[in-house]
Amino acid sequence: MALSPSKFNTFTFFKLPAAWWCGVRLTYIDDQKAVTSVKHRWFNQNPFKSMFWAVQGMAAELSTGAMVIRQIQKSGKNVSMLVANNKATFTKKATGRITFTCEDGHLIEAALQKTIETGEGQTFWMKSVGVNQDGVEVSTFHFEWTVKIKG
Repeated sequence: MALSPSKFNTFTFFKLPAAWWCGVRLTYIDDQKAVTSVKHRWFNQNPFKSMFWAVQGMAAELSTGAMVIRQIQKSGKNVSMLVANNKATFTKKATGRITFTCEDGHLIEAALQKTIETGEGQTFWMKSVGVNQDGVEVSTFHFEWTVKIKG
């Protein structure tokens, strides 16, 4: 799979359909940073007329996981990945377009290298911050990723 945002969004249609139907899209990716976006709509709202927390979580997770996928592919190794834990904080009602940014790509390479060298699974935490159209933070998610060589 090519790692451009458009090709990755096609991938989400087939492999992460709940995120795709809720409007979660990858808008930018490189080795250090990924950005996702999702717009509050009737389809992804909660009873309080803001974005359902799980939709925010899907967008936040994708901003971290897309970089993990990218770096696993670049390694050329058969590596599994899985979220082991997550934490979230919500600071403002999420309405309008919410953009999640993760700039923790630097954490992935070291964990991948160590799991490739030792064969032991590795864990690392990545943070994704969601802001509304005015640049106001609405939520912050932390995901603990695990990577391990498939045997």
